[in-house]
Amino acid sequence: SLPAKLINGGIAGLIGVTCVFPIDLAKTRLQNQQNGQRMYTSLSDCLIKTIRSEGYFGMYRGAAVNLTLVTPEKAIKLAANDFFRHHLSKDGQKLTLMKEMLAGCGAGTCQVIVTTPMEMLKIQLQDAGRIAAQKKLMAAQAQLSSSPAAGAAEPVVETRTTATQITRELLRSKGIAGLYKGLGATLLRDVPFSIVYFPLFANLNKLGQKDPNVKAPFYVSFLSGCVAGSTAAVAVNPCDVIKTRLQSLQRGVNEDTYSGILDCTKKIWQKEGPTAFFKGAYCRALVIAPLFGIAQVVYFIGIAEFLLDMLPKPRA
Repeated sequence: SLPAKLINGGIAGLIGVTCVFPIDLAKTRLQNQQNGQRMYTSLSDCLIKTIRSEGYFGMYRGAAVNLTLVTPEKAIKLAANDFFRHHLSKDGQKLTLMKEMLAGCGAGTCQVIVTTPMEMLKIQLQDAGRIAAQKKLMAAQAQLSSSPAAGAAEPVVETRTTATQITRELLRSKGIAGLYKGLGATLLRDVPFSIVYFPLFANLNKLGQKDPNVKAPFYVSFLSGCVAGSTAAVAVNPCDVIKTRLQSLQRGVNEDTYSGILDCTKKIWQKEGPTAFFKGAYCRALVIAPLFGIAQVVYFIGIAEFLLDMLPKPRA
């Protein structure tokens, strides 16, 4: 039933995001730093420096936005894929690969309604710590290079903003379109991701089914979700780098700004080289693999059906 699908998708998203959010934060910061302004050298370096400067909960900056909106996002994605697969199959016959990809395309298109504003707000909060750390480093270097007579420079104080404040400012200055900045780049990432992910997962999951009418064991669904998710994540990482750069409202010192997808692609290629499009790729794979593995286990086990069965039934 649709309520069960929505509940399953929501529970899966909450569990998955809670587990992997620190890696996602590192991914955003690694993707946003440009040549000559590198604050972090790797995933572990980013997480260690984040904990030292912002504390343990610094790794969860922006998590509230994700936890709030991931439920409708994952619910729409998983339920939409099921909806399209159901309507593309004729009389219960096996879907062709092309129809499986088409169903994934439909699911990816539907989810951007929630994904774009969620990612927009999350990225601002995740990257704020990197920009503040960079400003502190630049201020310290400037102080060391200045003469003793010039006096000590004023310390850089980070002004923390909330998702609500960012939302109000965007709505006031740019209207609803402000929350959908980077929509085109989000579509370029999420539609191909779903085209790759859903058919690959479905076919890997079938390998663990002894009987077509019986669900595969939970560990098969988990591993299938991990493999399919990480494969799709790495495949579309260039689009994710472009999306992250376009949705970042604040820039570090001497960092480029971009007017659109083509301008962003051109500047990254010319100034940072083709390898820059795969910044944070392994982080993204580490995020997506367990996220979708957990999502598929929860979804296919059907926690929602159990919860719905516990509700009191109307008397006849």
